[in-house]
Amino acid sequence: MKNIISIFTLIFLFSACKNEQPAAENTAPTAPENGVELTDAQFKNANLTLGKPEIRTLKSILKVNGKADVPPHNLVSVSFPMGGFLKSSNLLEGTPVRKGQVLAVLEDQSFIQIQHDFLTEQTKLELAQSELARQQELSKENINAAKTLQKAQIDVRLQQINVRSLAEKLRLLGVAPENLTPENITRTVALHSPISGFVSKVNVNPGKYVAPSDVLFELVNPDDIHASLTVFERDLPKIRIGQVVKVTAPNLPGLVFSAKIILISRTLDEQRATLVHCHLDRDDHRLVPGMFLNADIETTETGALTVPNEAILRFENRFFMFAAADDERHFEMLEVKTGAAEGDFQQITAADGADLSAKNLVLKNAYSLLGKMKNTEEE
Repeated sequence: MKNIISIFTLIFLFSACKNEQPAAENTAPTAPENGVELTDAQFKNANLTLGKPEIRTLKSILKVNGKADVPPHNLVSVSFPMGGFLKSSNLLEGTPVRKGQVLAVLEDQSFIQIQHDFLTEQTKLELAQSELARQQELSKENINAAKTLQKAQIDVRLQQINVRSLAEKLRLLGVAPENLTPENITRTVALHSPISGFVSKVNVNPGKYVAPSDVLFELVNPDDIHASLTVFERDLPKIRIGQVVKVTAPNLPGLVFSAKIILISRTLDEQRATLVHCHLDRDDHRLVPGMFLNADIETTETGALTVPNEAILRFENRFFMFAAADDERHFEMLEVKTGAAEGDFQQITAADGADLSAKNLVLKNAYSLLGKMKNTEEE
C-alpha cells in the first residue's frame, strides 16, 4: 500500500512541473559591435551636440628636420692641375681665407721646364717674325719666290700656336706669361683661394706629392647658407615655393631664423622623402654647413572638412567619431584620419575613404557614447 501511494505522489509532482510555464527572460536589446543605442532618457542625459562637418581653410605647422647647407657654387674643392710637391701651407680646418689669398706653395721641376719652353718658343717666334718681315720686303722687289714667303708666314703661325699654348699652361700654374723673363724663372708656384670663406677640409701636408686629381683643400663660402629640410612623401602636397619657414638649431638655443622655400626636389630617396631648400632672410655665420636643424613650415589646407577637436576620440592609438542614424538614438563609431589643425578645429577624412560631409556627427560629449559602448560590451 505504501508503494502505491509513493508512485501516485511522484506522478502528481511530475505533472505539476510539466504544466509550470518557464519565466520570461528579461533581456535588453544589444547594440552593434561598433556602435551604441541610447534610450530617450539616456540621450537627454548625454547632452550630445550633433551636426555636419564644416569646410574651412586651415593654417597649420608642419614640423620637419634637416641641416644647414650651402649651394654648390659656394663649396669649392681646390686642386692643382699640374701636380707637384707641397712645399708649405699653414692652413687648418676652420681657417678663414680671402679670395686671392695664398693657400699653399708647390714646387716641381716640371714648373721650370714649362717656363723654359715658353721663353724658348717666344724667342723663336720673334725670330720667325723677323724672317717674315724680311721676306715680305724681298717679295715687294720680286727678289724671292712666293713659296719662300708662304713658308715664313707658316713658321710664324706655328710659333704663335706654341707660345699661346705654353702661355695657357703658365696661367694654370698661376704664373703670368707677360711678366715672365729669364731672370724670374722659379721652381715654386703659389696656389690662390678662388673664394672668400673658411677652410672646411685639409687633405695634404708639406712634402707630399699631389696629383692633378687630388683635392688639397675644401673651402666654404657661408654668405649664402640655407636650410636643407627633409620632407616625407605624405606631406609633399602641403609644400609649395614661397612658404614661410621658422628654423631653429639645437646648438643655438633661443635663436629663430626666418626663411622661405625656394626649391623642392622632385625625387624621393629610399625612405620616401625629398629635400626642400629654404633661403634664410639674413646670413648668420653661426650656422655651419652640416649643423642639425629643426623647422616649422606654415602650411595652408584649403577646402578642409573640419570638426571641433572635442568631437574626435583617441582610442587604442587610433581616431574615431560617432555618426547618428536618422532616429538620433543609434550611433555608429567611425574611424577617421586627422589632418591640419588650427585653433579648436581639426581636419578629418574617413579611414575607409567614405564621404563624411553629409553625415550627422556627434560634435560634443562624444566620450560619453564611448563609455556607454564599452560598458555594454562588458555586461
